[in-house]
Amino acid sequence: MKQMRFGLKIGDHDLGVKMKKVTGFLEAGHKVKITLFFRGRELAHKDIGFKLADRVIASFGDSIAVDQNPQLTGKQLSFVIRGVAVKTPKPEPASTS
Repeated sequence: MKQMRFGLKIGDHDLGVKMKKVTGFLEAGHKVKITLFFRGRELAHKDIGFKLADRVIASFGDSIAVDQNPQLTGKQLSFVIRGVAVKTPKPEPASTS
């Protein structure tokens, strides 16, 4: 299992860089625990953290499965995702007549 941490006030570009790293972990077959950490008064805005977690999950679409839903423990909001193998249809064998 790999872990990726980022703060609540992460910029769009920084988030994109971290998501590219997470994608690499998922393609290698690892589960990834994503942790959002709150500092100081940010804890008063838990809803922003859950929206960011939903945005991260939505950005991967159907290519992941959420093993552990986002949950707040202390000053951290964490959830676990894993990659889902995309099923490709097998070609049917050609019948010989």
